[in-house]
Amino acid sequence: MPVVVLGLGSNKSLCIKNKVLSSDNILNKACSELKKHIKELRCSSIYITKPLYMEEQSDFFNMVVLGDYSGSPRELLNLIHIIEAKYGRDRSLETFKGPRTLDIDIELFGDITVNDNSLSNPLFIPHPLMSERQFVLIPLLEILNNSAESIIDKQKYAQMLSKLQDQGVRLWKSSRKH
Repeated sequence: MPVVVLGLGSNKSLCIKNKVLSSDNILNKACSELKKHIKELRCSSIYITKPLYMEEQSDFFNMVVLGDYSGSPRELLNLIHIIEAKYGRDRSLETFKGPRTLDIDIELFGDITVNDNSLSNPLFIPHPLMSERQFVLIPLLEILNNSAESIIDKQKYAQMLSKLQDQGVRLWKSSRKH
């Protein structure tokens, strides 16, 4: 069963049944949803990150999860879209790289490479921007450093991180079991 790495982000609260969910609550709830489908799910701490691509928006809350997934990359992408929609994401109404209640990216899917540029639902694995994002690499290395397994090349991702300038990533909440 391949080990998958997902990056999660949120910078927009959500009102469900007269209850406001903050970005960090949305991430925690998304982890609970993912745990139903990904075995041995490990969750990083939550980090606050300055927006990279469209700076005129609120800071993001980001984290990474890692675990074993038995389906295909396309099945995982479909699952992610269902979870994102459950927590308020409507891609048809949002600004590209703008504010969103929940964004889940497939960063890695075992050693599989996917380059599918289909217009309706593109999929690229490994995520093409992973190497330039501290908000992915810092939490990924946190999880890997807490793992006795050597499933992912820690050194490779540490080297990627060392080449990046500071992007304003700071710890928000330490990890807990989901």
